[in-house]
Amino acid sequence: MATHIVALGGSLLRPEEADQRSMWFGQLRQLAVHFEGNGRKLGIVVGGGLPAREAITLARSSFTDSYRLDTVGISATRLNATILQQSLLDVGCKVSPTIPTSTQEATELLESHNIVIMGGTTPGHTTDAVAVALARDCGAPHCVIATNVTHVHDCDPRENPDAKPLEEITLTQLAEITGTEPLGPGESAAVDPVAVKWAMKAGIRLAVLDGRDLSILEDALEGKPFVGTLVKAE
Repeated sequence: MATHIVALGGSLLRPEEADQRSMWFGQLRQLAVHFEGNGRKLGIVVGGGLPAREAITLARSSFTDSYRLDTVGISATRLNATILQQSLLDVGCKVSPTIPTSTQEATELLESHNIVIMGGTTPGHTTDAVAVALARDCGAPHCVIATNVTHVHDCDPRENPDAKPLEEITLTQLAEITGTEPLGPGESAAVDPVAVKWAMKAGIRLAVLDGRDLSILEDALEGKPFVGTLVKAE
């Protein structure tokens, strides 16, 4: 039975857009039901998004230790994972009732459940890296990173309006863009540098795409051409 791993950026849960949030959750539930019905397994790693940023901002008023701040952010990812878990349980999916706290635990749960949802694991890396580690541990050859940008760009589009979207690159080329040094607590990038480093080490292909449109995510999971960036392993 094929296993697919997806990193869902926490921003995709969209706490600020109630109508679109409801539609997005409905489409995600349909996708999960479809995948399960076709006999495939799905590991989903959820980011912290706005709840994590707000919690880290609040925590900074009393301490600044990065390990402790990361610990706060990880709690927010597990809150988001629980929301998705309960949403899929509500429509009858065979979802693990446990939110695993390590990729080894998630891999074991995937043996007896069709869908496993988790958040962060330990301080020092984001849920992108957790998803890559989960793909490595459960033997999946690729990992889809669904975020709120359409592509990886050749430079940061937030700082350079002339940044060009990239359709297909290698992991080495991606590492040249993102670097391989860990992000600080609450920081974000198109792909977590630690995830890139781990993908290079494990030889795992990545697909980076806009998860706000779940039809794009479904195309990537189905192995069809998709709008986004394909990152090939060397």
